[in-house]
Amino acid sequence: MVKMGLIGCGIMGKGHAQSISDGKVPGAELTAVCDTNPDALEWAREKFPGIKTFESSADFFAGSAADAVIIATPHYSHPVIALEALENNMHVMVEKPAGVYTKAVREMNVAAAKKPDVVFAIMYNQRTNPLYRKMREMVHAGEIGALKRTSWLITDWYRSQAYYNSGGWRATWAGEGGGVLINQCPHNLDLWQWICGMPARVTAFAHEGKWHNIEVEDDITAYVEYENGATGVFVTSTADFPGNNRFEVLGDAGKLVCENGELIFHKLGVSEREFNRTNTELFAAPPVERIEVPCPGDYPEHPGVLAAFVAKIRGEGELYARGEEGINGLTISNAIYLSSWLKKTIELPLDEDLFLSELKARYK
Repeated sequence: MVKMGLIGCGIMGKGHAQSISDGKVPGAELTAVCDTNPDALEWAREKFPGIKTFESSADFFAGSAADAVIIATPHYSHPVIALEALENNMHVMVEKPAGVYTKAVREMNVAAAKKPDVVFAIMYNQRTNPLYRKMREMVHAGEIGALKRTSWLITDWYRSQAYYNSGGWRATWAGEGGGVLINQCPHNLDLWQWICGMPARVTAFAHEGKWHNIEVEDDITAYVEYENGATGVFVTSTADFPGNNRFEVLGDAGKLVCENGELIFHKLGVSEREFNRTNTELFAAPPVERIEVPCPGDYPEHPGVLAAFVAKIRGEGELYARGEEGINGLTISNAIYLSSWLKKTIELPLDEDLFLSELKARYK
């Protein structure tokens, strides 16, 4: 059995602890919990009699005797605690996001690379969704042809003011590190780059406190360009209701549309680029077939990611997401912020020192 420790016993942490206790993570045993909140530790002791509890990460690493740790603390501390875990040769599962700024996450990744025997993973549970797995498979297999355009309208994150009033740390630059991008959208940003690849440049508008009494962003429109000339748009908000979740990926051989729990492939009979070169009719268009794509497979969510993590520790199978991959979606997030703050297009790779300086200037 892999002895699992948990640092951060809030909503997500409690969920992970319960999954392990309920036997949803084969081969794992929850043996230690750490949190600065006495009520959270009391909950753990009542729920899991005999479990070790700790009030600080230093005490946890000194006395937990765990093989692996799940880090489910506030965003800024993810890389900090991961570094502690790596120094103690523990296997690491980091909750999303990997951190708030890429400079700290890069340091975490460098440390992990020096520990080849340590399993390092990130909780990108949306990668277990058969819809997105099928999209990635089809795009990477070239079924839609060369990438031309991507578009994700993800506005079903509605939150009222009461949500933001629920904690003083929430929706602040110093406490949470951002708004809808850093809280609600890390999964979407990860999937966007996982399926379509990383953009080369980003131009964005991040509207801060547009719809709520908060200091961070609650409305985003981002435009990206890829190295091959393809373009993309990412639109999100916590104020749209009813909202939408529509993800389109267009290539010269067809288009994938993921919406309402189904995946539709608009398959062209001939490449649009080839048709454009050879067609002689004034208003003609390529022939197209609408295909409802079957997406078989389980959707194990968080327990599935944990199960793959434990299996990898035991020398079996593969991770859904390596910890090092957490920097990719965060890079896009940081670039969106920086573009909006500086009112200009941001080229990747990102100037990490500049981003951190601009972020800290917004602390209150």
